Order: sequence, then C-alpha cells, then structure tokens
Amino acid sequence: MNDGPANTRTAVIRGAGDAADLIDTLKSLSGRANGVWFLALAGLFLDAYSNAALGAGLSPMVKQLDLSPTQVGVLTAMAPAIAIVSNPFGGWLAARIGRVRPLLMTKVVFAIGALLTAAGSDFPTVFAGRALVGIAYGIDFAVAMALLAEYTPAALKGRLNFWQGVWYTATTTNLLLTLVFYKLDTGTDIWRWSVGSSAVFAVILLILQLAFLVESPTWLASKGRLGESVVNLRRMYGFTAQEGQPETDQSGASRHKVGLRDAGVLFRRPYLPRTVLSTTISLTQAMQYFAVGWYLPVISLELFGKEFEKATLGSMAFNAVGIIGGCLSVQAGRRLGLRVSSMTGYAVVFVALLIMGATFKQLPLGLAALLPALFIFFHSAGPGPNGKSIAALSYRSDIRTLGTGVTGMLGSLGSVAGLYLFPQLQAGIGVGNSLMLLSVVPLVGLLTCVAIKWDPTRVAVNLEAEPIRLQERRPVSA
Repeated sequence: MNDGPANTRTAVIRGAGDAADLIDTLKSLSGRANGVWFLALAGLFLDAYSNAALGAGLSPMVKQLDLSPTQVGVLTAMAPAIAIVSNPFGGWLAARIGRVRPLLMTKVVFAIGALLTAAGSDFPTVFAGRALVGIAYGIDFAVAMALLAEYTPAALKGRLNFWQGVWYTATTTNLLLTLVFYKLDTGTDIWRWSVGSSAVFAVILLILQLAFLVESPTWLASKGRLGESVVNLRRMYGFTAQEGQPETDQSGASRHKVGLRDAGVLFRRPYLPRTVLSTTISLTQAMQYFAVGWYLPVISLELFGKEFEKATLGSMAFNAVGIIGGCLSVQAGRRLGLRVSSMTGYAVVFVALLIMGATFKQLPLGLAALLPALFIFFHSAGPGPNGKSIAALSYRSDIRTLGTGVTGMLGSLGSVAGLYLFPQLQAGIGVGNSLMLLSVVPLVGLLTCVAIKWDPTRVAVNLEAEPIRLQERRPVSA
C-alpha cells in the first residue's frame, strides 16, 4: 500500500472539526487510503464468517457431541447474545483508547475462541469458545463501523453500506469451504474444520491490520492529540497539514472529552431522533431477517434435496442474492439516501412476508422460492445495512462509538429474538401464520422511517462542530 502523491493543500488542525473538514474535501479514495479502508472493512468479513462457521456443520456437531435441543439453541444464539453487552462495551473502549487497538485485540480473541470451539469435546468447552467469539464480534463490529465512518469523506458516505455485501460474501465463503471439507471426507469432524478456519482468517487479518491500519485522525484530534492527527492525515491521505492551537469553546475552555457517563447524550437533542432511527432500523432488520431465516431452509431443502451437499448449495444460492443486494445497497444509499432506501426495502419485505404467510406451501415451488429471494434482496439492499451505517454517520467522533455500540446492542437483541422467539411462535401457530404476524416488524421500521426525517447522507453538516448537551455533574459529597 503506497501513500500515493501527496496532497499539496496545507491546513491547520485545531480539533476534530478541522480533521473531518479536510477529509471531506476528498471526492474519492485511492492508493493507501483505499487499501486501509478495505482492510478495516475486512474485519466485518471475519465477524460474519465466525458467526456462520458453526451453522454449516451444526448437524454433525450435534451428533458427535450428543447435544440437547436446549444446548443447540444456546450455542446458536451465543454470539449475538453476548454482543448485547460487548457492543456498548466496545464503543466505550474505543472512545477511551482509540479505534485500532480494540480491533487488533478482537482478532486475538476471535482466534482463541475459534480454536477452543474447534477443539471442544463437550458442551462447556464449545460454550466457552463461542462466548469468546461473541465478545470479539460485539466489540469489533461497533468499532469497525465507527472507524470506517471516520475514514470516509462526506461524498462517499453511502459506501459504508458495503459491509452488508461483505457479510453475505463471508457467509457464502464459509459454506463453500464447508463443502470443500465435505468433499475431503472429514466426516462428523466437518464442523471443527469450518470453525477452525475462522482462526486462520483471524490471524491473517491481525497481521495485516497490525501492519497497515492507521488510527483515526478525527478521533486523535478530538482527544487533543493534534500532532498525531496531522501525521496520520499525511499517512492515510497524503495531506500536508500542521498542528494549531487546540480549539476551545466560547468560554475559552478546552473541548469536553466525553466518557461513558455521558452516554445519555445519545438520548438528548440533537441526537435523540438519530438514535431512535438507527436503533429501530437495527432492531427490526435483525428481527425480520430471522423471521424468514427459519423459512429459507424449508425452501432450500425442497428445491435442492435433503442431502448435505444439495442443501448447502441451496443456502449458497440464497446468500448470493444477499451479496448482490448488499453491494447494490451502496448505490441505493447514494441515489435514494439511507432513510428512503430503508423505507423501500421495508415496504417490499412487508408485502413479501404477508404473501409468504398467506400462501405457504400452496404456491408452485418456483414462485415459493422467488418470494424469499425477493425478501433477501430488498432486505440486504435496504434496511439490512442502514441501521449501523446511520449510527456511524450521525454522531461526533467522541461519542460515535457509543452510538454504534448502542445500535449494535439493539441489533443483537433482535437477532436473539429471532433465534429464540420465532421458532416457538412457528411451533404454536404454524409457519404461515407466523410469517403473517411477523410482517408487523418491517411495518414498524417503515413507519419509523416515515416519522423521522434524519438522513446523514442528505445533510451538509460538520458533526464535529455540533454542540452537545451534557448532563450536569454534581460533586460527590464526602
């Protein structure tokens, strides 16, 4: 990764606003900046790959370890359940020590968790390994989205949605490798190979990120580390800048450094509507995905047969639709904005769920397969990536990771709800009625997008210059 030609513009960096303004002068990313951006994005590939690693070989693992249905449910939902806590913790950690160090730490935890799971001979060992993966997943996702937002100039904000395409690509890659392991006749140990391969990805990514990742110049400036910010602006983008006097507020005091105790600012103006929008999208998109997630295997098995190889190919076919939709979400976000593209996706998903529920097992198989394919496409091209992207683009750098952490927490809660509540609902009232009932989820998301007009890709505002209302702190009495 070369630095590329240096930008001759000279700027004075006095705070995070100056660093963000300088980055926003760019209309594209090239050279080292582009390479580092995609290297940060690669961490989300590992997040998705690690989450999917257990699923592809779940049936052989259940047989080999003689797991009960309850134990299977716990292992399946472990990563998103732990992420409910580790998402906001990751946001807090990144607000204190920066973006890069937590990302590097999570790769180590990913590798240890994957190896522990792959070597497990009983439920407690596999449980411990999946718990570590959940911790790393929650921290990594919250921090990576914030770093990507701070790397990205305003003209390319919609580019953050590319993470959704990466997510489906990672899931498909895991399924493909699992198929390779199946061809190598690994037997019931196939799940160990699938999970263990994620440790290899984690180590490779750790080495690359350790060598090339650049700490966010905007975050450094927000912490008063102006000299380091200037250096990283040059390393990342080739900008020629110089350190100025630290910015002060109207009273002459240095800018307040927001900590965990100030997280309540996310729920006060101007951030309250943004927080409600991003968290609602994140929660509902996770719930609706898992609502149909229990229907897809039925279609896949009926289409491609009940053999392991054919069922895996069927799952890959549906994921391929997600890759296309996820990649096109970048264009949808750029042309329509994140809010309107979410509304469009919710509307189609709402109709698709209603039709799937009303016609379950009544339509010809081709049409029955088309409906979930449409669901996956409009989900991945619309609300699927937008909750996290809106959160990453809606806050000042000193509270950005707190915002992405809270949004990620709600998304993980939606995932857990999908993995636990929806199967129970289907067992009680049937698949068709469940899908019709669950159509209320995208409807809530649609109405929220209609009510809240905020769209960070459609406003020209320097977030770093926005004042925030902090809670008045009372002195601790003796």
